Amino acid sequence: MALFKFLKNKKEEKLENNNSELQNSINQISINNDLELQNSNTQENTQQETPETIEQISTDTKNTTKFTNSEEITTTESEKKKTGFFAKIKAGLTKTRQNIMSGVEQVLKNFVKIDEELFEELEEALIMSDIGVETSTFIIGQVKEIVKTEKISDVTEIKNVITRVISEMLEKDDNELKIKSPTVILVIGVNGVGKTTTIGKLTHNFKEQNKKILLAAADTFRAAAIDQLQIWGERSNVDVIKHSENSDPGAVVFDAVQAAKSRKTDILICDTAGRLHNKKNLMEELRKISKIINREYPEANVEVFLVLDATTGQNALQQAKLFKEVTNITGIVLTKLDGTAKGGIVIAIKNELKIPVRFIGVGEGIDDLQEFNASDFAKALFDIK
Repeated sequence: MALFKFLKNKKEEKLENNNSELQNSINQISINNDLELQNSNTQENTQQETPETIEQISTDTKNTTKFTNSEEITTTESEKKKTGFFAKIKAGLTKTRQNIMSGVEQVLKNFVKIDEELFEELEEALIMSDIGVETSTFIIGQVKEIVKTEKISDVTEIKNVITRVISEMLEKDDNELKIKSPTVILVIGVNGVGKTTTIGKLTHNFKEQNKKILLAAADTFRAAAIDQLQIWGERSNVDVIKHSENSDPGAVVFDAVQAAKSRKTDILICDTAGRLHNKKNLMEELRKISKIINREYPEANVEVFLVLDATTGQNALQQAKLFKEVTNITGIVLTKLDGTAKGGIVIAIKNELKIPVRFIGVGEGIDDLQEFNASDFAKALFDIK
């Protein structure tokens, strides 16, 4: 017990110390990205998809669509898409599932009875699997209550209890995203997480729902951001409201709002700058944009989606906390979930931030960003039938 408490305290101390280091790391990443992009108008950020990559995605999507259309249809198109996406989630969460449950299973093998030492080691296993200290402590607390209430004495049953607790956490207060017309979506996030690409995929999704979309290139700071958004707009046959590089983002949003109103657009999606190293300037910029939207478009519903890279694990959670200080986030978009062992970050975001995860990315294709369903995610995470 003393060893576990020592390890837990060291883990908490390390996480606290890393908060300031994380901010410096984010700052340096943003600064480096901005400098590289300003020095070359022809070179994209290495973590963003290039126009050629986007072209390839589009081509692959067309080929896939062509192949699908030639097959004999035995179920409805919506059922096929749901089944296919669930399979992708399940496959993409394989490493996360192994990361979480392998540690738990190893602990359970070493015990023949349920006691406090077992719970402490289980908590440590969860902490080490990228779920985090606060959320891991909460999970084990819930497990203890269930074991006591249901008088569970078999150690092998603990795995099922943990699965049940996490599943209930994910599904608790899970409200379906309902986009009313008109809606303005502000997309925020640090440079390199796939913000502009996410906008392109969201545009495709909403177009599939027969929504009338308009894009606003309000990230006027990052070199080539405007061009990149324009390419995505062309792929979906959607207009982009833009100004010149380094122009006032507020002016772009103002023009976009006027265009959205006159065209009776269902959804206006605004790209924003990814600078977090100067929180004050970012805060002022987002406040100005929000003021313009509220003044010029009071009838519009406003959503603020924060884009996070799932492969960064706990760093993504810290980014979310920092952005939450700057603006009112209404939803999380978690990219690059496929192939990472750090998908447990979804559980931490749900428990610690109380912000709903709205979309998750489980592939590079244009159809691989889909609305988050807590029940499906939980079933895929623990391979529940």
